[in-house]
Amino acid sequence: MALRPVQVNFKALDDSAVGRFWAEALGWGVSSEAPGVTDVAPGGDFVWPDATAVRVDVVTVPEAKTATKNRLHIDLASTSAAHQEELVARLEALGATPVDVGQGEVPWTVLADPEGNEFCVLEPREIYRGTGPIAAIVVDCADPRSMARFWGEAIDWTVHEVTDEHASLRSAQGVGPYLEFLRSTDGRTVPDRLRLDLLPYSGDDQEAEAARLRALGATDIDPGQGDVPWRCMADPDGHEFRVLGTR
Repeated sequence: MALRPVQVNFKALDDSAVGRFWAEALGWGVSSEAPGVTDVAPGGDFVWPDATAVRVDVVTVPEAKTATKNRLHIDLASTSAAHQEELVARLEALGATPVDVGQGEVPWTVLADPEGNEFCVLEPREIYRGTGPIAAIVVDCADPRSMARFWGEAIDWTVHEVTDEHASLRSAQGVGPYLEFLRSTDGRTVPDRLRLDLLPYSGDDQEAEAARLRALGATDIDPGQGDVPWRCMADPDGHEFRVLGTR
């Protein structure tokens, strides 16, 4: 049994507008499987799910984002200083705005999408060459070591680095973005605006996977989703995620 991260789920007042922004930001295409849902994924020969990319899934909700910083954000890769500068300028032209989350003097640029979701445009880093436009999915947490233990068992990605301040995982195929956990003293105060969606492999049982996650320390949550084909859960640090139905 195993699970794989397949998309980052965004809540938005306007799924279409946020989806279009991220499609332009990443150079990907958009599609919609139902009203109020916009999917953003690579074009060409890409067939979801594929470890080479974690797509963006945007769903409409009635609540706007609060001023509280999201505990999950996306880091975008750049290939040179000039590319980073050009990317920031292009994103601002698309509607992104600079934000201060207390980062101080850093070599990366912190922006927010049109609904205020924070993300970073990184300076060139060798480790992120070949990840695609998304370098990493970054999660704030109290204890990266604990998160590495849970997520290292929860999904079929390989743990690459674990310290008191930082932990990282990546697909066992060595492709696509990293999943990173950064130590933060900011606890959960509002429902998560962004969350990971996990997909079982064909032939695996969703409920058996949920039971396995509970044994690892996950808990079931009910954000009022009603009768849906996915399971809403939270990891030991309270980060919301979904276990999707098998395809």
